Amino acid sequence: MMTPTAQATILVAEDDDLTRGLLVEVLRRGQHRVVDVATGEDALERLKAGAFDLVLSDIQMPGAGGMDLLTHVMRTTPETPVILITAFARPDSAMDAIAQGAVDYLTKPVDVFALQAAVARALERKRLTTENLRLRSVGLDKKTMVGTSAAMLSLYKQIAQVARTEAAVLLMGESGCGKELAARKIHDLSRRASMPYVPVNCATLAESILESELFGHERGAFTGANSSRRGVFEEASGGTIFLDEIGDVPAKMQAQLLRVLQEGEVRRVGGTAAIQVDVRVVAATNRDLAADVASGRMREDLYYRLNVVALRIPPLRDRGDDIIELARHFLVRHAVEFARAVPDLSAEAISLIRTYPWPGNVRELENALARAVALSPRAVLLPEDLPPEIARGTATPDNAAIDSDWPTLKALEDRYVQKVLDHVQENRTHAANVLGIDRRTLQRLLARETGESE
Repeated sequence: MMTPTAQATILVAEDDDLTRGLLVEVLRRGQHRVVDVATGEDALERLKAGAFDLVLSDIQMPGAGGMDLLTHVMRTTPETPVILITAFARPDSAMDAIAQGAVDYLTKPVDVFALQAAVARALERKRLTTENLRLRSVGLDKKTMVGTSAAMLSLYKQIAQVARTEAAVLLMGESGCGKELAARKIHDLSRRASMPYVPVNCATLAESILESELFGHERGAFTGANSSRRGVFEEASGGTIFLDEIGDVPAKMQAQLLRVLQEGEVRRVGGTAAIQVDVRVVAATNRDLAADVASGRMREDLYYRLNVVALRIPPLRDRGDDIIELARHFLVRHAVEFARAVPDLSAEAISLIRTYPWPGNVRELENALARAVALSPRAVLLPEDLPPEIARGTATPDNAAIDSDWPTLKALEDRYVQKVLDHVQENRTHAANVLGIDRRTLQRLLARETGESE
């Protein structure tokens, strides 16, 4: 698979000999294979004869122009990026080209640095699109547990051990940390894997319907009960039922749950017959159930029935580099979902993701990355692509550094210039643009800092 720094095959279509020569020289200097033609007709023949990683074309040429090439590429190989070049910098032309599928737009005379940057972006887009197509072909398992931190490796071992038993399991952990994924994995690794897995969020069901939802009802049991209905315990018979937020079950229902666990049978609302069920119960909570028992909020006998094996799911902040592994996993998942190329994370975005405390845990991380994939057109996500509460952390490390050593204004300026240079990989023209100064002023600042000549 081609990477952004690998050799690429590029088609250059440009009728101006001087411009075409410059394009070819710059691209070959970058170790790319270049096929150059002077007319749009020749370019179309080349495109029909073989595949290219990138097409670079003047918009106006004798006969077929760049827009004609773009239309052909979009119809035949839409994953191939096209960069268009024009002598006339009209905003409407640029917008029209981008709207029709061009990935970038350069004006004459072509700036070498702008050309190199545009080509790098386009080839990265090509790589990500290719990876996206591969991922779409193999699909993504949304039930996968991701992470290799010590805390997660210990959890995997515990899950594998308890899954082979019939013991009731109580999963404890903060909201959003992945308790349902753990419950599903216990089911999938158990002898019940081929039987139903039925999740129920007890916190989202009103007390008036929770009994009917869990145990079912007979026809005429209440207004609107026009037919008999099985509850989730019957639906899960032979398999596993996952009772999420078990700590929110009201006292009356606690007694009925206890009977099911003790006797292996349910009675539908409005019915008298006992219905045998063979169900393994996995429950989850973000509450301190021991404290709820002490306060009388939860029945002690039910607590001990549920808490045969207790597994604690670690919060995201305690999982080290799992955070970045999960972030990339979610980028892939949502890029596939939204039918776009899989973006990467900038170093600054990675730093923010590492240091943010993630009070909403894995669920919050997934939502943040889904939002970034949906809203950002970039191939590399920046801090501003993250939700505001995360992006606001951008200044924190720098502020801490300033408070700790109180640098002079000159030293602070030197630090910032170097940080920008590091970010743009020492491209001084790009750095000057980011800093809002001309290249000569940047040269003077560097000469002041390093003693090099201007």
